[in-house]
Amino acid sequence: MALAGVKVIELAGLAPAPFCGMVLADFGAKVIRVDRTKVFTTVDTLARGKQSVAINLKTAEGVALLRRLCVQSDVVLEPYRKGVMEKLGLSPYELLRENPRLIFARLTGYGQNGCYATAAGHDINYLAMSGLLSRLGRSGEKPYAPPILIADFAGGGLTCALGIVLALLERTRSGKGQIIDASMSVNMMPQKVSE
Repeated sequence: MALAGVKVIELAGLAPAPFCGMVLADFGAKVIRVDRTKVFTTVDTLARGKQSVAINLKTAEGVALLRRLCVQSDVVLEPYRKGVMEKLGLSPYELLRENPRLIFARLTGYGQNGCYATAAGHDINYLAMSGLLSRLGRSGEKPYAPPILIADFAGGGLTCALGIVLALLERTRSGKGQIIDASMSVNMMPQKVSE
C-alpha cells in the first residue's frame, strides 16, 4: 500500500472531505475521522477503512486533544469554512510551527481567498460557476443536474487527495510540510508557509 505509515486526521464534514479521506485510506493511510459529539450518526459509506473518534471542540480539553492529534500526524484534512480552525486556535501556521512536516489540506467550496471565501456553496453552484453545468444535457435543451456530485467528488475530494500525495512526495525531498488550499470551484494552489 503506497500510503502505509501515513497518519491522517480528517475533520468530519460533508461529501468531499470524507471521499478524500476514503481514497487515502484505500491506499493504506491510517485515517482517523474526528466526529462531533452528540450527533445522530447513520451508516456512512465514505467511512471505509477509517477509525473514528468523537471530540467536543467546544471545550478547551477537546481543542487540546485535537491539537495533539494534529501535531502527531502527517496530514490534517480540514473541510470547514475560512476562519473556523483559527477561531479554535488551530491555525495551520500554528500547527506547522509545532510539526514542520505537517501537510494541512483545506478543502472548501471557494478556497481561502477571494470574494466567495466565506460563502456556503453546493455542488450545483460549483458546476454552474465553472461552466460545466452548461455542458450537461442534450444540445438545445436546458442543462440538468448530474446524478452524482461531480464537483464535490472529482473537483474537490479527488483533487485534494492528489494534492496531499504530491505534498507528501515533495516532503520527501524538502523535509517540509505545506498548506494545501483545495476547493470545488477553483484549482488547488499550494501556499508558501511564512516563517
